[in-house]
Amino acid sequence: MTFLPDDWQASSSELAGKTILVTGANRGIGEAVALSCAQHGAEVLLLGRDEAALARVYDQIIELGCPTPGMIPLDLTTRDPSLYDTLVDELSRANVVLDGLVHNASVLGERRALAQTSPSSWDEVLQVNMTAVFLLTRALMPLLEAAPAASVVLTSSGVGRRGKAYWGAYAVSKFATEGYMQVLADELGATSTVRVNSLNPGALNTGMRRAAYPGEPPDTNPMPDALTDRWLYLLSDASRDVHGQALSAQS
Repeated sequence: MTFLPDDWQASSSELAGKTILVTGANRGIGEAVALSCAQHGAEVLLLGRDEAALARVYDQIIELGCPTPGMIPLDLTTRDPSLYDTLVDELSRANVVLDGLVHNASVLGERRALAQTSPSSWDEVLQVNMTAVFLLTRALMPLLEAAPAASVVLTSSGVGRRGKAYWGAYAVSKFATEGYMQVLADELGATSTVRVNSLNPGALNTGMRRAAYPGEPPDTNPMPDALTDRWLYLLSDASRDVHGQALSAQS
């Protein structure tokens, strides 16, 4: 069993009136979550570095007759805090109030022993998977605070809860994700209506999974769209009391 209540099922208008920003929305889990949010009434802001792939997801949402999404081409290897602040300035000028933020974008990095891991790969993984999460959340917090009950969902991993050999910087970045979630949740608990949780998707049929396990038959694992109700629940008002939790999408 997962954390979903037994009697809960997302209605077609579950996220109506909400604005949800999804990072890494151009493929895999991010694409599936973005599409599902749009199909349940949300205006989705698609963030990713591959503008052509973002446009493809944008077109899918339009073709489905969902609320018109927004596109945010942004490379999360960017370390300059002012670029994140500029993004928030642009959203503020458009009167955006952010009801949800899904930190999905991640890079796998090198699957090798720590002693053989290159510093450049280490830096990229920690930047995209953790530092960018900090920079983006920090910048977007005023827009999240402006919503009645905003939800931040951080993407974790099994190797971010129990380390495994040869998972290197990726595992370390996901341990950091869990720690960041705990600290932020504790800080917000008594002072804010913004809630924050981490979600381990488990094994899904994604490009990252296939890269990590090239010998594994892809159809061994479910497609991301089979489990998007987990994200829908955490982004909906039904989960207002769920805060500071390390959750798993699959039992």
